[in-house]
Amino acid sequence: MNREKILGPLDSADDDDRSLRPKRMHEMVGQREVYERLMIAVEAAQKREEPLGHILFDGPPGLGKTTFATCIPRELGVPIQLSTGATLRAPKDLLPYLTNLQEKSVLFIDEIHRIPTAVEEYLYTAMEDFRIDLILGEGVNARTVNMSLKPFTLIGATTRAGMLTGPLRDRFQFREHLNFYTDEELTEIVKRNAEKLDMKIDDQSASEIARRSRSTPRIANNRLRCVRDYSTAKADGQLSPDITRAALEMWEVDRLGLDRLDRKYLETIARVFLGGPAGIEAIGHTMNVALDTLTDEVEPFLLRSELVIRTPRGRMVTQKGLDHLGINDISIDETEESQGSDTE
Repeated sequence: MNREKILGPLDSADDDDRSLRPKRMHEMVGQREVYERLMIAVEAAQKREEPLGHILFDGPPGLGKTTFATCIPRELGVPIQLSTGATLRAPKDLLPYLTNLQEKSVLFIDEIHRIPTAVEEYLYTAMEDFRIDLILGEGVNARTVNMSLKPFTLIGATTRAGMLTGPLRDRFQFREHLNFYTDEELTEIVKRNAEKLDMKIDDQSASEIARRSRSTPRIANNRLRCVRDYSTAKADGQLSPDITRAALEMWEVDRLGLDRLDRKYLETIARVFLGGPAGIEAIGHTMNVALDTLTDEVEPFLLRSELVIRTPRGRMVTQKGLDHLGINDISIDETEESQGSDTE
């Protein structure tokens, strides 16, 4: 789907038939507290016949920020325009979106933390007063024209809320943080999406996929597609718990949801640095992997799963991490003086 096109009020915003993303908010699983608060706001805005207040979603990737943002306009029955912070490099890039907004419509900016300061400041008056100031001409001949905008709703999504400035954050009436999903919620998501993919899946297979999906719906959907491909190619479309496990093992996804790079990271600290502590640069150079790949893609889940800890002196594998790797010849207590330091 083109993220910058203007979408119609309801069905014209639908993804293609292969998309697994919910179309309406009642179809969403999990995030019930967020759902309930937003539905109250939506119903109140509809009864008052006013635009919905500006909304900021934050949280890790794949938890439903974009899904919420695209479902809300369908609940309101209004159009939506979609863009990303990376494409709005100057105020002139934002102008077409603002001037083409219909009354009560929605402007969704994904990764809003990536917009530069000049564009962000341009949003202030647009969000608060529904107006923008245009500068026409240059030098002594320049003049300012005040242009009114139709009342609209700005929805922003970010994985790094801390990078937003205070003035911009304060202009959002609703700020919602999305949390990770339980295995039960992911199991339900897997079963629903299997039906959309015309797959017959049993509860045990759905639960197996959910447990290996890092509490994240997007990853669960990717795992489900991998299992479907394996089932089609190797089992004539049949699916069972054994086939599901075989498929996930072929894609090197273990019982905790770790992939090959995750295990290599753990094994590097455990075997090369004797359990740690080890600096991230030393680990990255040893693995020949970029540091941002480790810090953004590998470490978050390992830290959340308590397989790794970060200390002032560096990263260390926990006893739980050693047990998962099946390493019994390293004692955490004996590695306190191990070589390496955290260079962040």
